[in-house]
Amino acid sequence: EMLMTSVGLAVAAIPEGLPAIVTIMLSIGVTKMAKKNSIIRKLPAVETLGSSSVICSDKTGTLTQNKMTVTEIRNCFGRANSNERKFILELGTMCTDTTEERINGKLGFVGEATEVAISNAAMEEGVSKSFLYDEMKRINDIPFDSKRKMMTTIHKYGNEYRIITKGAPDVLLKRCSNCYSGGQIVPIFSKKDDINEQNNQMAEKALRVIAVAYKDVEKLPEMQDVEKDLIFCGLIGMIDPPREGVKEAVRTCRRAGIKTVMITGDHLQTAKAIAKELGILKRGDLAIDGETLERMSQHELEQNIMDYSVFARVSPEHKVRIVKAFQSTGAVVAMTGDGVNDAPALKQADIGVAMGITGSEVSKDAAAMILTDDNFATIVKAVENGRNLYRNIKFAIQFLLSGNFGAILAVLVASIFALPVPFAPVHLLFINLLTDSLPAIALGLEPHSKAVMEEKPRPLNESILTKDFLLRIAVEGASGCATTM
Repeated sequence: EMLMTSVGLAVAAIPEGLPAIVTIMLSIGVTKMAKKNSIIRKLPAVETLGSSSVICSDKTGTLTQNKMTVTEIRNCFGRANSNERKFILELGTMCTDTTEERINGKLGFVGEATEVAISNAAMEEGVSKSFLYDEMKRINDIPFDSKRKMMTTIHKYGNEYRIITKGAPDVLLKRCSNCYSGGQIVPIFSKKDDINEQNNQMAEKALRVIAVAYKDVEKLPEMQDVEKDLIFCGLIGMIDPPREGVKEAVRTCRRAGIKTVMITGDHLQTAKAIAKELGILKRGDLAIDGETLERMSQHELEQNIMDYSVFARVSPEHKVRIVKAFQSTGAVVAMTGDGVNDAPALKQADIGVAMGITGSEVSKDAAAMILTDDNFATIVKAVENGRNLYRNIKFAIQFLLSGNFGAILAVLVASIFALPVPFAPVHLLFINLLTDSLPAIALGLEPHSKAVMEEKPRPLNESILTKDFLLRIAVEGASGCATTM
């Protein structure tokens, strides 16, 4: 009899249905999240997501719509006149990889958003890219690279060659020896301050600024000399409006104790302007560019990392440093990325988040979660789902352990006071069968609550069996025992 009772108690003491229940709840949670544009590739990532305390997000396409529109074109001194504007756009559209297509019955361009905006602006000015390519055939190019931050195309122009380069103004200026202004070509050193001033003014308006330069040569130089001694031509400023719902999502993150960080390749002033508009850069927060970050030691970065909310002009290598620095403070970091070079940072982060629309296959393979709409607000919804799922799992565990503890306690009390055993072994097994499955799953499927986003993130290494949690189990188990007795 004692042997049978012991076996019954042992079965009652162990919540053997818990692994299956947790897996079922995670699977159902993942299915719900997939319907809301967030695909979880690894089940444990759901629970980790709820612990996120820092979200590092790309700007373009995630915080913004990635629908660029050219709004300003300037020369060294200010707004370009009609002839200069047309010339700058001619050069700009020639130095793109866009292709002309019929879109909804209208002629348009397909390609990278920045280049599409330039080509569309050129078309509105009456500039035909296909006609320009007929006149000046493209014979070679140097593709855009995130490290160089430039792109160059080479065209056959009669008996000469025209080399066109577009890219980040601060980078391109270093490659220019002259400047085209007012129909004249003058030395660049006398115009650098004016160009930088125009660039800063446009960036402060939250415009992405692209510089355009060119040179005509009779003989093609060596490839390493192609992007040297260029003639600076002008600046093209374009706006990328914030995504709908991002402001509210950033505000929700702040209430939930989650720090939102913008990481972008844009100019520092552009990044700061957009970050302020979205509520990411608040009073007291700092912004830093890649050049300054390069000079900073890892120890120094780790000491001050929580002060920074904006990182501009960064390379993929910088992203890994940023993630490690946040993790050194004990933060649980979610990092977004879409390029092949973002894979190391996505692997390093506690939660790697890849873009489903613009993301490369390499970034998707490295990530734990994929956003099918590339929207920052979706990450915040996923964090909310993760927190709710964890809360419901705790409810189920509390129910299982308190019920088991109550049954064991009842048998123990009966034995101490020499009372008849309240449960036969078959009773214990039957109670265990009823309470260790369906009721626990039902608790795990409790409706989600937005109240979880008012709480601070829990530490990733925090045990489920906290002091308060064990106390609640003990009280509930004792209440069940008292009722039974």
